[in-house]
Amino acid sequence: MGEFDGKVVFITGIARGQGRNHALRFAREGAAIIGIDVAKPVSEYITYEQATEEDFRETVRLVEEAGGKIVARIADVRDSAALRAAVDEGVAQFGRLDVVVANAGICSWSRFWEMPDEQFEELVDINLTGVFKTLKAAAPAMIEAGNGGSIIVVSSVAGLKAMPGQAHYGAAKFGLVGITQAAAKELGEFNIRVNSIHPYGVKTPMGTDQGSLKMFERFPAWLPNFAPILTEKPIADPDDTSDAVLFLASDRAKTITGSQMALDQGNSKV
Repeated sequence: MGEFDGKVVFITGIARGQGRNHALRFAREGAAIIGIDVAKPVSEYITYEQATEEDFRETVRLVEEAGGKIVARIADVRDSAALRAAVDEGVAQFGRLDVVVANAGICSWSRFWEMPDEQFEELVDINLTGVFKTLKAAAPAMIEAGNGGSIIVVSSVAGLKAMPGQAHYGAAKFGLVGITQAAAKELGEFNIRVNSIHPYGVKTPMGTDQGSLKMFERFPAWLPNFAPILTEKPIADPDDTSDAVLFLASDRAKTITGSQMALDQGNSKV
């Protein structure tokens, strides 16, 4: 018996990293997965390796190997029609939708006055507007199912505390707090909870981006902004984030909505 037997979970950004880990953890607990990923490079400003179709297919293989059922489609969170189609297909196959994990996002670096307009705009379009479109595509199916449910928005410590070199990222991640709280208030009457999580660094291609080290070499005065309080494990494992996601998705968190959960090794308090 798994904690999520009979439940259906929609996850964005499943090709690798945190999204893949969330999909695997839910599948091992008995959930069926609806998953999407763009599965290709989306920005010339990103300095870490971007996801591929091979990564996407590997996630599907791993979920199925774990005994999970999955409807996986290549789709961009900026494309409302593609998001709705993926949700509709998954609900048609699995019969319901219980949990949403709005995980897809990108990160890049620049001082704000040197940042090309395109760099700012594309990140906000993916990290903020993409979450709005994800929730917009999923909420009607959750309401129609009539089972309540949980939405987890993946923000960042940068959504609690602005970071140098990331004005665009902070703007998007702070914006997710507003979306989270507004959605929680609008969906409360349907017993659908909405919360955001705020990780610090995670051992994923994005979380270990070597491009950030080059920025710190150029601007060492920035370093104190990134210091954690808990120094024994300054970079989290994907499972650390998934632990929080599964908790917020579960009945153990039935009294929590409209909240921001810091998973940041104390960095937001430095």
